[in-house]
Amino acid sequence: MKKIGFLVAVEMDALLRRYGTPRETRSVGGFEVHCYADDRREIYAISAGAGEIAAAAATALLIGVFQVDLVLNYGVVGGLSEEMKLSRSCVVERVVHYDFDTAAWSGRVVGQYDEYPTPYIPATPELVKKAREIRPELRAVTCASADKFVASPEAKRALHERWGADICEMEAAGIVLSCNRAGVPCLLIKTVSDSVTGGAEEFHREIDRSAAIALETADAILEVL
Repeated sequence: MKKIGFLVAVEMDALLRRYGTPRETRSVGGFEVHCYADDRREIYAISAGAGEIAAAAATALLIGVFQVDLVLNYGVVGGLSEEMKLSRSCVVERVVHYDFDTAAWSGRVVGQYDEYPTPYIPATPELVKKAREIRPELRAVTCASADKFVASPEAKRALHERWGADICEMEAAGIVLSCNRAGVPCLLIKTVSDSVTGGAEEFHREIDRSAAIALETADAILEVL
């Protein structure tokens, strides 16, 4: 039986609607963890809240306390190009933590962590490949991640131009970095809730629908893994 850690920022309602009442809800380390099980798998679902620090802490909890075999993050994102339209789903191939900056003393470029040769932190390649085999419509994307909600078209286009990023959000760097350091596979399935010309208003209007699409996609992949 596999142990799957579902990690979301603010999209837990989609999971509760799809999966129903959990077998058990535990309060651990300042987080609520909803526990589900069937004859094939155990699922531990945690809502981290927004931001990299909370996401990293929740990821570490799933790995260290619940000893999950896989961390699966589904959620909503901002689109950074015309191609990444409202409701389009994708799988994160790599992430750049674009407000991580030690350049003044380390000599490394903005976004670069010591263990990587570039600012780009890879998600688990085998899972990205498998997700696209199961759902060929998924685009493998670069995710720009930082502790800020990006609303304006100008800021979104600037992220796309500087980093070659397709989407932006606030948790992926914490999740992928934590999983890579622990040697635990991760899979990130995202759906656009606000397009390149959309902002907070579009996000609030579309978050529930986009979160449900992301979870349906993630669940379909998980059924085959």
